[in-house]
Order: sequence, then C-alpha cells, then structure tokens
Amino acid sequence: MSAPGSVGGGERVRLFCALRLPHSVVDVLVAWQLEHVVRGRAVPRDNLHVTLAFIGWTPRERLDEVVRQLADASAAAQQMRLEPVGYRETRSVGMVVLRDERGAAAAFAADLHGRLERLGVYEREARTWLPHVTVSRFKERTRLHPPPPATGPIVPSEAAAYLSLLRPSGAEYVVLESVTLGGN
Repeated sequence: MSAPGSVGGGERVRLFCALRLPHSVVDVLVAWQLEHVVRGRAVPRDNLHVTLAFIGWTPRERLDEVVRQLADASAAAQQMRLEPVGYRETRSVGMVVLRDERGAAAAFAADLHGRLERLGVYEREARTWLPHVTVSRFKERTRLHPPPPATGPIVPSEAAAYLSLLRPSGAEYVVLESVTLGGN
C-alpha cells in the first residue's frame, strides 16, 4: 500500500474507491478528449478513473477501515481486462463505457460493495455497476456520438481510496491510499 494523500482536520470526508488507470491509457483518453469533448468540460487528467464505489461523506476516523476493506478485496481480485466499447451520456456527464472481459471487474466491485456494506459505510446502488470512465461534465447534454477511444485492453494494476474535494471549478480527487490488485 502507498499513501500519497493525507487527510487533515475536519470530522467528515467525501470518499470513493476506484481503479487507477495506467498512464498510457490516461494519455490516450486525454488525446481523445481533446478531439471529441467539444462541448462541456473535460474531466482533468488526474481525475480519470473507474469508480468502484462512491461512499460519500464519511467520518474521517473510518478511513483506515475503508482502506483495509479495499486492500482485502484487492488482494482477492482476479486480473481484469477492460475495453472501451462506446460513449454514453447521463443528464450531467459523458462517459466511456467499458466491456469487462470475463467479469473480473464486476466481481471485484461486488466483493468491495459487500465489504463496505458490512462495514456500514456504503449502500449499494439499485442499478447494476457499470464499468466506465467519466470523461466530461456539462449542464446540458451535449448529444455527442464519438467513437470509443483506441486504448486497447486496459489492465488495471491498482485500486485506490480517493478523497473528493469540492471546489468552485469542479471536484478535485486526491489519492489517499493505493493498493495493488491481486490478479496482477
């Protein structure tokens, strides 16, 4: 485990867990954003990831427990292979949707969700977990139809617990703790 970020002061922090993307994949995504995100706001390079579980506002003293559950789930994870297959918009974000070959990423996410639920810091969403990378944010749908980025297979080797800091210019994500995935 490595901890490049730290949490100081305050009683509650806004947390989520995510797969970190290899630098080469981030490079391709950023180049793709420059070409295809022509309306709205491109998500900054350092904020590109695959969300596993958005935990939300959590007592700061629970952070170590969250990281322990992430580390335990990561140790049990099988190697994941994700591949961009399309672009999709919700009412406020544009995302690159990923195919989860063999379902290893979904199995990892389900394991983590169960662990965080038992810890009492997470409530599973009603909709099925969808592996994706949020690449843009907007106030009105842009109705773009770009091709998926040509990243080739994405094989994440790390997951991380992130702190989400709300700023006037948009959220800033800080890696609090990074763990190696067991299947790699």
